[in-house]
Amino acid sequence: MPVLFSFQQVREDLQRHTAGISDEQVWQRPSGLPSLGFQLRHIGGSVDRLLTYLAGEQLSPKQLQALRQESTAEGSLQGLLAAVDASLADAEKLLRALDTRTIYDARYVGRKKLPTSVVGLLIHIAEHTQRHLGQAITTAKLLKQSG
Repeated sequence: MPVLFSFQQVREDLQRHTAGISDEQVWQRPSGLPSLGFQLRHIGGSVDRLLTYLAGEQLSPKQLQALRQESTAEGSLQGLLAAVDASLADAEKLLRALDTRTIYDARYVGRKKLPTSVVGLLIHIAEHTQRHLGQAITTAKLLKQSG
């Protein structure tokens, strides 16, 4: 499944591109960009939230609180990478158990209940994760140049 390949690429690229970055640097905002720490939290958190919609549910208060705290400057690089890995591992278990007969079933996203489908969410999970991986890589490269 392409989503699983996307997750493997995330793991490999984050390990390679974050090597040598300090815990202080992880929360810096080079050129005003969101911090690397934010990108890492957002990757794991967005996968979790999108999987909630995939399951046909709405976000819990705990998920909404985590979303509000994605920019909070706390946590080490290794802790953040471990959290991304754990989020992706949880997602992989759910995706492997997905009933493929449901891929065209309707799903709804957010408070506005924007319409999509299971396959639409699968595509969005892969695309969104890769987009933030790219932003994390760019931020990591800028941090290495400045530090």
